[in-house]
Amino acid sequence: MKLGTGKIPHHWIEEIINLAGERIVVVDRDGIILYINSAYCEFLGTSVEESIGKPVQDVIENSRMHIVAKTGQKELAALQPINGSDMIANRYPLMIDGELVGAVGTVMFRNPEDWLLYKNKIQHLVEEVNYYKTKAEKNVKSKYYFKHLVGESPSFTGVKRLAERVSASQSAVLLLGESGTGKELFASAIHNNSTRSTFPFVPINCASIPEHLLESELFGYDEGAFTGAKKGGKKGQFQIADHGTIFLDEIGDMPLVMQGKLLRVLQEREILPVGGQKSIPVDVRIIAATHRNLEKMVEEGTFRQDLYYRLNVIKIEIPPLRKRIGDIELISNNLLKKLEREFYRKGIKLSSEVVERFNQHKWQGNIRELENVLERSINVLDGDTIEISHLPLYLRDDETISIPGKSNVNGLVSDQDMPVQPLKETLAQVEKQAMLQALSITNGNKLEAARLLEIGKSKFYEKCKIYSIH
Repeated sequence: MKLGTGKIPHHWIEEIINLAGERIVVVDRDGIILYINSAYCEFLGTSVEESIGKPVQDVIENSRMHIVAKTGQKELAALQPINGSDMIANRYPLMIDGELVGAVGTVMFRNPEDWLLYKNKIQHLVEEVNYYKTKAEKNVKSKYYFKHLVGESPSFTGVKRLAERVSASQSAVLLLGESGTGKELFASAIHNNSTRSTFPFVPINCASIPEHLLESELFGYDEGAFTGAKKGGKKGQFQIADHGTIFLDEIGDMPLVMQGKLLRVLQEREILPVGGQKSIPVDVRIIAATHRNLEKMVEEGTFRQDLYYRLNVIKIEIPPLRKRIGDIELISNNLLKKLEREFYRKGIKLSSEVVERFNQHKWQGNIRELENVLERSINVLDGDTIEISHLPLYLRDDETISIPGKSNVNGLVSDQDMPVQPLKETLAQVEKQAMLQALSITNGNKLEAARLLEIGKSKFYEKCKIYSIH
């Protein structure tokens, strides 16, 4: 039999459909079956003759073909329970010469066994996707709750109650406090106690990201936005945090140009990726934090006043450790439990002398410094009790800075015993000791040490070179 170009016999077409694994049905505008193939009828336990001319819902369980034939709205990849199995159905409106005349429906898999075979083949891929999805979600989940904020002093409990009270709000929160007071823990706890707790918590340290990368980090970029841009572009942290909370730590270090772009996001609730032409709507709650005096920065013109008022809807000032009378021992014991797990130790405690010394210390680095001191002590601990001898050198000595010479009972330098040195050398020794102490407090973090000493980063690095501090 010779066939002309484009001519396929009718019975070939039906067999092609059957071999393709498709069950197919065609209905008119009233949902009456005009055509159904034998493969579909075989699965349904009926025949073509019995099905033609009947309402589709009387022949096919849970059918929506009659609805599609009326509405003209296609339904793709819809789950349809048939004979105890979930089949994948596609339903298309049938348009002839621009007129809706009926609908065409297909169902994948000729029998439940085919469906199970397909399901088993892709199951490991689904499991792998779910694994990485869960892993990614864990990376943007906050892990701290209000129960992790330890303290019983009035100055702390009052702040904690305020944070709990405002956590249900959608308003911006501004956390103020010295470095190491636990601002990120507060932000995390507020998020976990809010209506957004099931969505991402995304912390960003504005001081640690180079200025030229901050915009693309926050707002993402489109493909080809700049040399080296990732193919397909990249989502920014605001998109990742959608419906959740974004924590902007060290907001006082954000460059003025970026402050303006952040203000636009807060006002318009949308972002524009670097190199992008279309804005993307985002729904995030902002929690910002800083150790800087933003009001003073506003006066100096280094922080935008309009952004400050946008962020300063709810202000929470976290007290430094030295003002939390009675909390230091409680916090120390809580930190020791955490460190015991990391060091595989048990029953570590503080001697009464250490507790007394801790209560006398000013804790310029706050809880971060306290944790560093405890970790250092455990590293040199033989038994289970931390003594004065296990503490860093600057904590073993008196709180006053010692300079060459002997100290009297008040910790002051004796005029008789102190050798006379040029003032420049004496000041240099005091300066070097202050820098070493700051580095000890911050566990070697030079940026944090510079902040403690209230000097610029460049100046601190310059002095490190002068005093051979590595």
